[in-house]
Formats: sequence, C-alpha cells, structure tokens
Amino acid sequence: MGREISVEIFYEREQKVRRNFWIKLKRVAGNVPFVEDLVAAYYCAMDPATPMRVRGMLLATLAYFIMPIDVIPDIVTGLGFADDMALLTAVVGLVSANITPVHRAAAARALDKDLPDANAQGNA
Repeated sequence: MGREISVEIFYEREQKVRRNFWIKLKRVAGNVPFVEDLVAAYYCAMDPATPMRVRGMLLATLAYFIMPIDVIPDIVTGLGFADDMALLTAVVGLVSANITPVHRAAAARALDKDLPDANAQGNA
C-alpha cells in the first residue's frame, strides 16, 4: 500500500500535523461534516501503538487536510472539503481496523460530545 517514505519525512509530517491540526480544525469544524472521523484519525495517527504504515497514511491524509493549497480550495462553499472528505474516507476505509474505540472516545471528548452508549450499538 503506497510507497515507502523516509523516517525523517515521517517525523517532519508528524510534527507539522501536531503543530497545525487543531488550529485548522478550530477554524473550520462547523463546516466539516466528517469532523468525528477526522479527529479519530488524528488520535490513531498519534498513537505509537498504531502500525507505522497506518500512521504514515493517516499523517499524509491529515497533512493534506491542513495544507493551505488544495485541489478544491476549502473556501469554496459546499465543495471546499469534498476532496479532503474523499481522501479521508478512502484512507479510513483502508485502515479502519486500526482506529479503535479508544481513538473514537478521545475524538468525542475532544469535540465535547457525549459518548455513544455501548449497549445501544449492540455491544452488551
């Protein structure tokens, strides 16, 4: 899945995402319909227990989200995040087994939302 990247590039990307993710998210959260998946992907990417390849894929996706220049500029109403959503959906589909309930719970807390009732999801 994808080409190999150097350790230096990986850590540069990780630092860039750590530095800029929350800044961008706070600015656009109300306009991003996939915010829960985006934040869960962030927590998964920052989790050292997540396999390096998965972390790399998620970091690349998150770096694309925070980039000021985009295929479809984020300021385009209604379409601005379509490319970000398409990329996130594709990558999350590939790595969904690695995005754990712990990552999703951290995302819910970060977004100040109530955690879903586990019994309501059929997890008795």
